[in-house]
Amino acid sequence: MGKKSDMHSGDGEPSARMFGALLGLQDAVVTWMSRARQRVIQGFTVFSIVFLLLWISAFLYGSFYYSYMPMAAFSTPVHYHYRTDCESPASFLCSYPMANISLMRNKKHVLTFGQAYQMSLQLDMPDSPTNQELGMLMIKTTCFSGKGGQVASSARSARQLLSASSSRFSMLRYRSELLRSLSTLLFLPAFLTGVSEQKQVLEVELFSDYTDDPYLPSVTAVIEILSNKVQIYSSQLNVHAHFTGIRYLLFNFPLLSALVGVSSNFVFLSLLFVLSYVKLLLKENWAPVQLRTDGDRNINQEDHSNAAGGTAELVGPRM
Repeated sequence: MGKKSDMHSGDGEPSARMFGALLGLQDAVVTWMSRARQRVIQGFTVFSIVFLLLWISAFLYGSFYYSYMPMAAFSTPVHYHYRTDCESPASFLCSYPMANISLMRNKKHVLTFGQAYQMSLQLDMPDSPTNQELGMLMIKTTCFSGKGGQVASSARSARQLLSASSSRFSMLRYRSELLRSLSTLLFLPAFLTGVSEQKQVLEVELFSDYTDDPYLPSVTAVIEILSNKVQIYSSQLNVHAHFTGIRYLLFNFPLLSALVGVSSNFVFLSLLFVLSYVKLLLKENWAPVQLRTDGDRNINQEDHSNAAGGTAELVGPRM
């Protein structure tokens, strides 16, 4: 009997140890799973906060860039017109070629106030004997600021204020007869197939440093070529902005500027978020301490009042 009991006790000890080991393993697995779950939740929360701060930083930089940076370049075709109501039958054209160009796009001013612009006129002119005989050409440009409402369905602003004006000279490049003949023979296949044309492209600078007036913004530009015999294939007005300071950096170094801007916004927002979170934690930690202090004060006051009442009861019968 003693041997059997010793065998049963010997068999029970390994099973108890195995059961304890299994319980320890189960507790370790549960603890590890809870810690892993907590770490995953914390990582997802941190990732969500960082992603939100980055998105807000990028949005703030994009809003600043869109509102601060003006249009860098503006191009529009120029269409000229003549007056033909001539009194003299000898001449069919009564005026110089003139074009009225709108400086508005989608009901907004193309030129930004305080920004310097360079305006130039590009002329595609045939290399014809008529243009060669013209010599110097004067191009007059006038910018107007309109302040009149719609008068009728076919007539608009009746009042216009002069904003700026300029006059520039230009002419075709000189080429001798021999050079023309050699150029014609050299590019004869291109001329015959229509790939190239016998023309010259003139780039005339109208304004080198034009700044729009915020009180009288330019609405239209009138371009007039002071020659009624000039021959033009096509014409185009080009407006380019001269950026300086911060705008120069934003335009010429967009990636570096975006990186610096978004990083600065992210650091500022992160610092603001951390300070707000710390302040909230301090409030939560300070509230229980304050409640405990108030409770201790109330208990002390009750003890003092009870002690005072007991003393009064003891003193009362003696008197």
